[in-house]
Amino acid sequence: MTEQTTLAPLSSLSPADLEVFLESQRTAYTDLQGAGLKLDLTRGKPSAEQLDLCNELLELPQGHTDANGTDVRNYGGLSGLPELRAMFADLLWVEPEQVVAGGNSSLTMMHDCLVQLLLHGGPDSPRPWSQEETVKFICPVPGYDRHFTMLASYGIEMLSVPMNDDGPDVQAVRELVKDPAVKGIWIVPTYANPSGGTCSQEVASALASMETAAPDFRIFWDNAYAFHHLTEDEAKSADIITLASGSGHPNRPLMFASTSKITFAGAGVAFLAAAQANVDWYLGHQQYASIGPDKVNQLRHIQFFGSADGVREHMTRHRAILAPKFAAVDAALQSALAGREVATWSKPSGGYFVNLDVLDGTASRVVELAKAAGIALTPAGASFPKGFDPHDRNIRLAPSFPVLAEVETAMTGVATCVLLAAAEKLSGVQG
Repeated sequence: MTEQTTLAPLSSLSPADLEVFLESQRTAYTDLQGAGLKLDLTRGKPSAEQLDLCNELLELPQGHTDANGTDVRNYGGLSGLPELRAMFADLLWVEPEQVVAGGNSSLTMMHDCLVQLLLHGGPDSPRPWSQEETVKFICPVPGYDRHFTMLASYGIEMLSVPMNDDGPDVQAVRELVKDPAVKGIWIVPTYANPSGGTCSQEVASALASMETAAPDFRIFWDNAYAFHHLTEDEAKSADIITLASGSGHPNRPLMFASTSKITFAGAGVAFLAAAQANVDWYLGHQQYASIGPDKVNQLRHIQFFGSADGVREHMTRHRAILAPKFAAVDAALQSALAGREVATWSKPSGGYFVNLDVLDGTASRVVELAKAAGIALTPAGASFPKGFDPHDRNIRLAPSFPVLAEVETAMTGVATCVLLAAAEKLSGVQG
């Protein structure tokens, strides 16, 4: 085939040319299966090289008292060490008293907040959410699967809205919040999982200020990737807490962040940031579950970073490891798929994921083909409530964990699977 034919959209090929192309992809796929690959692009885990950046933590802390003389080995300090709260208050653009430094998992903090809202309601709730006839949450899609499975575990109805490059579809949200049963929305505002988009100041302002039928509407603002830049052009998170306070809805946002992909993924520190009434509400319930967080771990993080600037400098070292992997994903997809009109993909400037949309009706087949060739991908539709993508087009790619050479190999294989699935679809061939 000529170069021009090679770059043509698959849908423009004649039946005969499409059949030739399909056979070529079957051959390429057979070769792929014969390579004996065992690669994993399923979850956004830090690589061993990234974890090695933090090995100094294993020799910390030096001493066992914080700047105030508190013995971190003992009970107490439910809101966390003041130095660490101040450090991340700087990074999250809030006041130290608005920050709680907790255990190792921000997901646990989100779960605690959701459960306490169900059991007790919030500071401005007329009643516990569990006493409402129905509880609904707005879920921008594609989004973070663990957010959705958490809601599903409590029988909360999920309402999908499009997640655009600048944040959730504001008009769609505005219509849904007219229903008093709609109690909240999930948002990954900076380098969203998996699209990589960042919620703009305008969208954040609209969400913070819009009128909602539920007086206790909550924005679960999961700022997991706020500092995870892949370029020197660093996205700035919208200041949702100030925006909400200025709009007369100070209790609306609950912000979450952690060091889980900054230091050790299983031994970091998680943070809640919110208006003072929400902080008091959270700690008021948390006192029955804990006598205090792991302050030894918090002290080692204080000593490791030294300051907010220390966190920023540390993230440039992560960027040096991650950026080439994301570039490799784009290069492989561009080389194989550009011009074919069977896929689009994000080119994020931060975060941990690449969002791949393939030809409608083929995402499940792509994942199936990849698995049979030794390349593990997140299940198709995982970025949608209940794992159901009505178009069967969305796949989340997570290139952080494998070494660079494995990312290159895996993505060449993924591109082959995309082309084979598309050719099958357009040819009317059952995969």
